[in-house]
Amino acid sequence: MVASVVHLTESKKQIQQTARIFEDQRQAFRRNPYPTEVERRENLRRLKRLLLTHQDRLIEAIDQDFSCRSADETRIAELMPSVQGINYALKHLRGWMKPSRRHVTSLFQPASNQVQYQPKGVAGIIVPWNYPLFLAIGPLTAALAAGNRVMIKMSEFTPHTSALFSELIESAFPQDLVAVINGEADVAADFSSRPFDHILFTGSTAVGHHVMRAAAENLTPVTLELGGKSPAIISSDVPMDDAAERIAFGKVFNAGQTCVAPDYVLVPADRRQSFIDTFRDRIATMFPTLRDNTDYTSIINERQYQRLQSVLEDAREKGAEVIEVNPGSENLTDGTRKMSPHLVLGGTDDMLVMQDELFGPILPVVTYGSIDEAIDYINDRPRPLALYYFGYDREAQDHVAKHTISGGMAVNDTLMQVTQDDLPFGGVGQSGMGAYHGREGFETFSHARGVFSRQKLNSGKLIYPPYGSAFQRMVYRLFIR
Repeated sequence: MVASVVHLTESKKQIQQTARIFEDQRQAFRRNPYPTEVERRENLRRLKRLLLTHQDRLIEAIDQDFSCRSADETRIAELMPSVQGINYALKHLRGWMKPSRRHVTSLFQPASNQVQYQPKGVAGIIVPWNYPLFLAIGPLTAALAAGNRVMIKMSEFTPHTSALFSELIESAFPQDLVAVINGEADVAADFSSRPFDHILFTGSTAVGHHVMRAAAENLTPVTLELGGKSPAIISSDVPMDDAAERIAFGKVFNAGQTCVAPDYVLVPADRRQSFIDTFRDRIATMFPTLRDNTDYTSIINERQYQRLQSVLEDAREKGAEVIEVNPGSENLTDGTRKMSPHLVLGGTDDMLVMQDELFGPILPVVTYGSIDEAIDYINDRPRPLALYYFGYDREAQDHVAKHTISGGMAVNDTLMQVTQDDLPFGGVGQSGMGAYHGREGFETFSHARGVFSRQKLNSGKLIYPPYGSAFQRMVYRLFIR
């Protein structure tokens, strides 16, 4: 009872703080609605310095939250793309800010058209737990490049990272420019209900529904980066060593807790055993042991660990064959949240393993006859965030690309499409809406305002009333055809 009262009191304080900061940022934006290029560059450089100066502390905090998070995976997936994304924005910012000229038809000459990219105002960013640094810094970089004020709601499931990130942001930026909000689900619900000028949410499809519903009350535009069951197709002729190794890396990186991780594999029926054997061999090469191996990341918390165990148990009970890939034959059931990779054979649609995004080191293997059968299997299901195709025939690559729809796609690799600064990252359908990274990130957090300009000469008055003049009849003949 006492703990519950303390929680309610703390949440009330956090919600009040959110309201105060939001209003402060709105007023600050009104005072400076179009930050100069110099101001934006300084903000981005400040963010970069923060990351470089405190990278060891950030690695340690993320490791604490996971109980074991590979330091190299944090460098590869969080620090490196964050820093490179800032560098890319700094390099291209001037060109992004420059208004683009547009054509004026002869009917309206003399005049000019241009698109001006205005900051939207106060942006809200909601960050998940799986990559708590990169999925905060990436949207923040885009929002600052576009000239916005930013509020960031960190995940309650990464308390060490969230507290440190709040401390670092507060030391580097005034609260009316960038602020971090921490708190439980009730604080997050209040956050998403604020009338932001744009909200970017990364997380599950289920929570995405709530965020979009709350944003709709304020007609707040949203970018939703969700998930889904991202397939990997292995062609009939690609070397299995190539395909299985790259799929294995994408599946067990961060212990599968990646929104674009391969969620299931489509493999020709006569190559299934070859994939299983090669996948197991590649896992053993990458991770000879799991339990005490600091290169192998733990499941984030007990709730997620038990969820994944339930998925496996459901598959076994309903007749699937589950293959554990445990190179060192270690006991992972006592005192650890390390979870070995598992392959699931014979999965059916009534199994949890084939219904929801897995978000862990579980990989169903589905067989197919023809490539069009594999494509139909994908298209019969909600559109995924990522799609992976393995095969070196260019015509086959093009065929798969043209006959499927996904948020992004990688050919003969996994995950790497997300790290490309000049590619948009986003979902489609059930896997999300909108995109960011690079120029698309700048445009997401900008309002593209079309501006039509005349000077003293007004040719438009020739079509003013009274109607029926010879000139107007000529205009109709020329332009209505």
